[in-house]
Amino acid sequence: MKLGCCYFPEHWPEDKWADDARRMREMGLSLVRIGEFAWSRIEPEPDRFDWGWLDRAIGTLADAGLSIMLCTPTATPPKWLVDRMPDMVAIDEAGRPRGFGSRRHYCFSHQGYRAESRRITNALAERYGEHPAIAAWQTDNEYGCHDTVLSFSEAAAVRFREWLARRYTTIDALNTAWGNAFWSMEYRAFDVIDPPNLTVTEANPAHWLDYRRFASDEVVGFNRKQVEILRAHSPGRDITHNFMGFFTEFDHHDVGRDLDVATWDSYPLGFLEQYWFSDDEKRDYLRQGHPDIAAFHHDLYRGCAKGRWGIIEQQPGPVNWARFNPAPLDGMVALWTLEAMAHGAEFTSYFRWRQAPFAQEQMHAGLLRPDSSEAEAAPEVREAARIIAEIGPQETAQAPVALVFSYEAAWVCGIQPQGQSFRYLELVYEWYSALRRRGVDVDIVSPGADLSAYKAVFIPTLPIVPDAFAQKLSALACPVLIGPRSGSKTDSFSISDGLPPGELRDAIPLTVTRVESLRHGMVEAGEDWTISRWREDVTSDLPPELALEDGRGVVFAKDTIRYCAAWPDRALLDLLVARIGEEAALELMDLPEGLRIRRTATNLFAFNYSAKPVRFGLTGDMIDPAGVSITALTR
Repeated sequence: MKLGCCYFPEHWPEDKWADDARRMREMGLSLVRIGEFAWSRIEPEPDRFDWGWLDRAIGTLADAGLSIMLCTPTATPPKWLVDRMPDMVAIDEAGRPRGFGSRRHYCFSHQGYRAESRRITNALAERYGEHPAIAAWQTDNEYGCHDTVLSFSEAAAVRFREWLARRYTTIDALNTAWGNAFWSMEYRAFDVIDPPNLTVTEANPAHWLDYRRFASDEVVGFNRKQVEILRAHSPGRDITHNFMGFFTEFDHHDVGRDLDVATWDSYPLGFLEQYWFSDDEKRDYLRQGHPDIAAFHHDLYRGCAKGRWGIIEQQPGPVNWARFNPAPLDGMVALWTLEAMAHGAEFTSYFRWRQAPFAQEQMHAGLLRPDSSEAEAAPEVREAARIIAEIGPQETAQAPVALVFSYEAAWVCGIQPQGQSFRYLELVYEWYSALRRRGVDVDIVSPGADLSAYKAVFIPTLPIVPDAFAQKLSALACPVLIGPRSGSKTDSFSISDGLPPGELRDAIPLTVTRVESLRHGMVEAGEDWTISRWREDVTSDLPPELALEDGRGVVFAKDTIRYCAAWPDRALLDLLVARIGEEAALELMDLPEGLRIRRTATNLFAFNYSAKPVRFGLTGDMIDPAGVSITALTR
């Protein structure tokens, strides 16, 4: 696995560049990402390009033996471009323009901006596409960051109407699919349909779902045009885009089909602080991050681009954007780096080389401080580089378990949660974490993936079941666990024919007759486990495998397929993982609190996320806090 960093030569005096490059190599880095926010320096005025500084920066880095990932700068269009096309900015759900002065100030649907993004991409690719130091390209930067996937501009409205006309062909078909007889919402033509914002109360959920599908397709199309230009002018170089953590606003599987490598931006401490984790978890893992945050995204994005992935931004110290921003525990930067390698990363790149003393990110740590002295992460990077060289290349092994992840499911649950605490990402994460607590390696896959080679399949929820998916499950010989709300909606966001779980009834014969959401703190008890948040009434000739104390069924099973009709607590998930693990002959372990493992084809890695030493029973090793143990696999 290569190590790298994100570098902004335009931020620093030119006489620093050569020394920076030398120090990068000395630290064990070999890959440098540049250019993602440099449009105003590349093209300071319309059609006047200043290539000199970028030529010299690329030459300086290359002379030091560094490979370069060059980015298209379309995430930050310059002020002169916004002044020429003021309607190119995105419009938020409240109807307000997302103006100039930070970043991501464009609408994916604006045809003028799309043309400009192709123009600047083409200019970069023509000049540097065959440069021997350019090893890879990154398109744009963090699609959708700052809530910018959904734009409610006039440009988006026009494109949405065209998208609907292609999808439904006739307005009568759309009115039927959306159920527009309800509340007299019928339309006479496609060209009178607006985006679903600014309605008096909630808009039709089918309208919202199609708008989310449309907006996701706009991201896919925007990215694809850049990829096509880069492939034409820079053949043989990998193309990537950097995805984000806990982000579902567009379908990453669809974008990933056009990429060679999926990358993501790993900020475990910021994500711990910003998301749903309990106060106890935020306290216990304050300086480490929850033990499954990084791994969850490693496994998710490994499934988005033909199995190839990497980290293009790795947190090296305190960040600047969370509610609170602690510093990593000593050793964590090295641990995060080696954990990425254990999950199959081709590279890990730290954000950033030197902490900026100005503008919005001046409180974001780098490998160097603003005065160029080494920050705390620098020696950890050296140590990680030493270990990587010592143990040699690692081959990713297919995991025994598949966990099915659907971006469309996230949209459905967000549009109509039916309960404030029904959060798709949290449910999926809890199922993933339950497997990881027992030492199970997991592949996170799309609903369209081939599941036949896995020993077990977990589906936390899949409200809209793709065609032939039920038959695919029925054909599996391995255990399958299906979660609540699965099969509950049609493709047009109506209740499934014959009631939920719709077509999944072919795989497991039961009917969900009523659902209820439970407010925070309300739980219902089974034997040594509870359910909360969501519960379904089920009728079936199948006797419940697990039931509440009052006899109401929660888990039903037929042959190898189980259905869980509730939001399970960790005890119930642990019980189900144990039963399925035994049936599937999985290698289950009782790991100490905070310890996680990952197997490659040749080695087993153990990572201690707890704040105290733990003993790992497989090898007898005592692993320090923020420590890593690596052992050769024997089977």
